[in-house]
Amino acid sequence: NPFKLIGEDWMLITAGVLGDYNTMTANWGGFGVLWYRKICWCVVRPQRYTYQFMERHPAFSLSFFTEEYRKALDFCGSRSGRELDKAAACGLTPVETAPGIVSFAQARLVIECRKIYTQDIDPARFLDPSIAQVYPSEDYHRMYFGEVLRCLTKG
Repeated sequence: NPFKLIGEDWMLITAGVLGDYNTMTANWGGFGVLWYRKICWCVVRPQRYTYQFMERHPAFSLSFFTEEYRKALDFCGSRSGRELDKAAACGLTPVETAPGIVSFAQARLVIECRKIYTQDIDPARFLDPSIAQVYPSEDYHRMYFGEVLRCLTKG
């Protein structure tokens, strides 16, 4: 169930290379078919440290975990990688699953993506005015669309 997987189980969005990457917890995104390609999309606010990595690197990963890693996901969503190595602090092991794609050894599902399109959220395009309440600081996300290169699963 993709709605449970993203919205309730959460994921780590990771961009960069081993030794120079960042990760963040997210529960907004989706999967589908666009431009005749299997794609996934996620969103990152510009003030997040991960944003710099998403902008600099051509690929990213989405990592999903079992419930036993909920505290690690909580930690990665509440701390900045500018200040500490989040993976080391919560016991996650970064791995390079493909050249230039970092994920985590403990993930039960990893989706590797090549960026193919970005779009900034434009509040002028909100058809439902209540969406603006999500952005009291007007810090709108950038959407990243990735072509799915591989899905890696455990178990």
